Amino acid sequence: MHDHVHVKATSTRDFVAQRKAIIRRSLRLCTADGLVAMPIVTMSLPVNVFLAALFTKTLHLPKGTIGLIASLPFICNFLQIFVSPFLAKHLSTKAQAFFPAAIHMVTWAVLAVVLHFIPLDDPITAGRWLAIWFFVSSFAASLAGVGWNSWIQEWVPSRLRGKYFGQRNRLLSLSTLTFLIVTGWSLEHWNYTLPVFQIVIVGAVLLRIFSLKWIWETPAGTPHGDSQKAALPFRRQLSMIGESRSLIAFIGFGAVWSFAANSYGAFYHVFMFEQLNMSAFNVGMLSTLAALGGALSLPAWGQLLDRYGNKSVMTLSLVLWQLGNVVWCFLEPGNRNLLYPLWIWGGMTSAGFILGQFTLLLKLIPIPAKNLAIGVYLATTSLVAAAAPVLGGLSLEWGLGRWPSEPLLVYHLCFIVQPVLACGGAFWLLRVQEPSASSLTNVVGAMRNVRTLSGIFGLSFLVNYVFYRPQKR
Repeated sequence: MHDHVHVKATSTRDFVAQRKAIIRRSLRLCTADGLVAMPIVTMSLPVNVFLAALFTKTLHLPKGTIGLIASLPFICNFLQIFVSPFLAKHLSTKAQAFFPAAIHMVTWAVLAVVLHFIPLDDPITAGRWLAIWFFVSSFAASLAGVGWNSWIQEWVPSRLRGKYFGQRNRLLSLSTLTFLIVTGWSLEHWNYTLPVFQIVIVGAVLLRIFSLKWIWETPAGTPHGDSQKAALPFRRQLSMIGESRSLIAFIGFGAVWSFAANSYGAFYHVFMFEQLNMSAFNVGMLSTLAALGGALSLPAWGQLLDRYGNKSVMTLSLVLWQLGNVVWCFLEPGNRNLLYPLWIWGGMTSAGFILGQFTLLLKLIPIPAKNLAIGVYLATTSLVAAAAPVLGGLSLEWGLGRWPSEPLLVYHLCFIVQPVLACGGAFWLLRVQEPSASSLTNVVGAMRNVRTLSGIFGLSFLVNYVFYRPQKR
């Protein structure tokens, strides 16, 4: 009898030790995966140093085409809502992360080959082919992002999430910043020729192969969370969302902000390349400064959010950020050095607003209808964010055609749109009734547009950022 009890206790200890070893190895592989995945993830944003240099310095795409391409990731963020449930029904969560990521990698490998055949003297044709390619690539990336986040939430213990993802996010920030600096220097040094773009792509693809290998080798992945409760009927969930006036107001604010940020957000990089004559290395350094400013200020903003609430701190952060963006309306080649303190300021001030978006949404979502509420939020903001750069690109193209001798004036007039609309939307935000406590611990899908948008403003540290709320003991 005693031998039986002893054997049972020993087997239990062995099982626990084995389980801990699996988790430790899985966490190490997850960090390694992120470090080598960041180059291709960063390049997949609608506008970044790499794509902006390709579009403006090498292919000279029309502004309307650039706006259309910038809208595609947001369109894909909307369309994946209809495909992700199908994949979830037929694939394991690891497979949902692995296979779309593999397809995404293949699309970039195809681009490395296709660039050799794209006509440099025909921007319209080049833009058409790139738009088709970027749609397929962005759709795969959107599915991969949702699958990856669902997968890691299955096996990363909740008690470790705060500490682990905090450390992982910092390491991934260093990986992203290193990639931006090296890529910017390489493009400038070799004068934006097609071979250097192809070399960067091939390098990112090779690193992604290791990333996928480590995802596949990760031993963890068995669900350990609470059992799912039966969902309420769809009409009841929809009714709960409609009755939540604060959530509806927040969705309205999110739509206004999405339009303000995306109307001309894709053209800040274009403006720096074409009108301020900045190099890819300079633009990469600006993104680095913004990312550093944001990463350093995040802890302080988090404390302010916890102490004073989200909407007030978000409003302050947004107004400070947009007051700085007014400087864009006065920039010219002679004073372009103002961009360096401007991007540091933008990184420091915007972090509170972006983090507040996440935490406030947690408080407003009705728990019984949380999945549908996230879907409504993402669908609304994605559609607005997708339309904005198309309209912005067409209006910018029209303005430059109407006043070809005054390109700086046209850009300056366009750049005033974001501060005005964003600060106007802040008054709408203040009308939201904010509950005193948050009930959820993680929202993934609703933050996809934040990640997609982050590259436009140089907030690269948010590209693969895993948002979490530390648990109170």
